[in-house]
Amino acid sequence: MDEDLTFVDRLHRDLREVHWPEPAEIRARARRRSRRTAVLSAVTVLVVLAGSATVAGPGLTGSPTSTAPATFASHSSVPVAVPARTEIPLAALLTPADLPFSTGARLGTTGLAETIQVDPLLESCGREREVAARLPVSRASRSQTLLRPGARDDVPTARVLSQDVYRIELPRGRWLFGEIDRLLDACADWTLGASLLTADQQAVRTEQEHSWEPTARDFAGDQSVLLRHVVRQPREQAAGEPVGRASAVGTTLVVRVGDLVTVVAPAPDTVADRVDATGPELSQADFIALGGTAAKRLCPATDAPC
Repeated sequence: MDEDLTFVDRLHRDLREVHWPEPAEIRARARRRSRRTAVLSAVTVLVVLAGSATVAGPGLTGSPTSTAPATFASHSSVPVAVPARTEIPLAALLTPADLPFSTGARLGTTGLAETIQVDPLLESCGREREVAARLPVSRASRSQTLLRPGARDDVPTARVLSQDVYRIELPRGRWLFGEIDRLLDACADWTLGASLLTADQQAVRTEQEHSWEPTARDFAGDQSVLLRHVVRQPREQAAGEPVGRASAVGTTLVVRVGDLVTVVAPAPDTVADRVDATGPELSQADFIALGGTAAKRLCPATDAPC
């Protein structure tokens, strides 16, 4: 008990000897500590922005989280990452004035993530012969259809020309024409079986011969090809008699400039070597000239305008 009282007496004595700072001095110390904290926070922010942050404290060895020094340069010397273009302006399409004959209404649409379509029948032939072409998927697309003068858009034969423009990754654009060649090699000749209604509304099984060939290459843009598609008149499978529409010739123009690819397909009866001779005609020279015009239209709209 005596030891406890002695301890208490010593504690009271020691407390009396402690000198507490005045309230004003306590407030001054607090202000100085706040200023030091603010300065240290600002320095930490600058270090992080400069690309090198060091974590350290009492008894701890600081280790930099990034050893790469910050590099500052003038605005003119710093490369700026320009986002890739996506949209396709209307000016990238052919205009009615670009064609050697008159057209009527101009219909158009836009799309995203569309697969390039060159010739649906050619692709069907490829699939049947186990040559499935890996045609690229576009980032964006724009299409138009030009109608005959005075024609209504609900009439199947109103179309005089259709055009699609696709924006794709540049490497995919380069191997697109190799995929087209694979299809052409497999489908130089192809017989399509189908059913057809005769004039007296009787259904008959028919066979129709198709053939494709490239008639010109690399005449416009970075890459180009002109495809000729001959469609023979259908024949009855049983009797071999011709039925349905007469033979026709179609032409498809494919041109690439940078990351843009256009596919132009005039209506079959606009091709000069068709069977009948009514309406506008386009010769091979006309198609090649049209390919050059299409390439000029694409140039300003590419990722790297030419």
